[in-house]
Amino acid sequence: MEQFDAYYTILNEELVTATGCTEPIALAFVSAMARKVLEKDPTKIIAYCSANVVKNVKSVTIPNTNNNRGIMTAVNAGWIAGDADKELEVISIVSDEQKQRIEEISKTSLVEVVCLKDEPNLSIRIQMFSDEDEVNVTLYHTHTNITKVEKNKEILYEKSCDLDNFNASLTDRSVLNLKGIQEFATNCKLERISDLLEKQIEINMAIANEGIKNGYGACVGKTILENIPGNYSSCIAMTAAASDARMSGCQLPVMTNSGSGNQGITTSVPVIVYAQEHNIDHEKLLRALVLANLCTIHFKTGIGRLSAYCGVVCAAVASFAGIAYINDESLCVIEDLITNGLATASGMICDGAKESCASKISTALFSAMLGYEMARSKRVFKDECGIVQDCVEHTIKVVGTLGHEGMRQTDNMILDIMTKNKIAD
Repeated sequence: MEQFDAYYTILNEELVTATGCTEPIALAFVSAMARKVLEKDPTKIIAYCSANVVKNVKSVTIPNTNNNRGIMTAVNAGWIAGDADKELEVISIVSDEQKQRIEEISKTSLVEVVCLKDEPNLSIRIQMFSDEDEVNVTLYHTHTNITKVEKNKEILYEKSCDLDNFNASLTDRSVLNLKGIQEFATNCKLERISDLLEKQIEINMAIANEGIKNGYGACVGKTILENIPGNYSSCIAMTAAASDARMSGCQLPVMTNSGSGNQGITTSVPVIVYAQEHNIDHEKLLRALVLANLCTIHFKTGIGRLSAYCGVVCAAVASFAGIAYINDESLCVIEDLITNGLATASGMICDGAKESCASKISTALFSAMLGYEMARSKRVFKDECGIVQDCVEHTIKVVGTLGHEGMRQTDNMILDIMTKNKIAD
């Protein structure tokens, strides 16, 4: 089926391994590419970043940098230690000497940061100078989508990019719908995507276990596990623990979804933990992960990579859709839990990547859990209850509009507060 072929392609596009939060890693990737083209160490760098990139890099710990943060650290890590060929694993291997150099140079004025206005939410340009040479590398819309490379005004690489369409570089997402996703999850040839899914299980559970074992961030996952009993508590605790570790600079990789490691974790870890605790057949787990991953992608398509809308809301709802699939729930129950979940937690703000993301993940998952239990009891929010529409697909569509269009001013205010400590009257 042509639709199924598109679904395979979409999963391969969106399930990508990354070491570290994807925005600083995208900066490091572009910086590493610029250094590769420059062919010598820079004497000056200007990092042009969209506001959402600034927001998401400001407070998160960057792996392999001696627990440092910020745009200067990300840029310097890229050109000093980065391997551009590894894309989102660009700084997965960094020597102690390189870590020290990154830290020292990040205290200098080598890197100037410029916040871009009126650019796509995910925009990065690195301008790198050395002696008489100048290199410019530009990235738009997705975390590895380099659109232009110039050296000394000569264009070495360029591809077309529709700045108004943040999905332009991706496979057409209009083929996604819940009925099609359920059919694909049930009937797809797992051998075509099993490597992706097995890696998602392996690495996302590894960082979840690391987060439980050791004290990262505010230990949200450990707190839930120790203090909040319930049928799904371990699912939620393990997911939060993975984010605890990741946002605090853990060097373990994760399998992302829709450009986000936290979304990849939130989509998959609850499903995996639930399946393990209930001795679910491995094939059933893989098919549930197919459904959960495609649901997250479907929900995020209208929002885009970066927004003031916290994307883990979508991922949390998708993960419980995966749990519902494990439990052989009908499509109607899956649709109703999605309606309930999106109607409840949509609007939770994204104030950048940082330690409190783990708490946001747990909040979104508890809300999604409630939405699922309501749906199992044939309770669902109806049309005209707030943002709820006449069918679940229309609700998904308006959530996309809310996240991309409706929260733009919120995004501006969040960045203003984060960078200027402005307090509203």
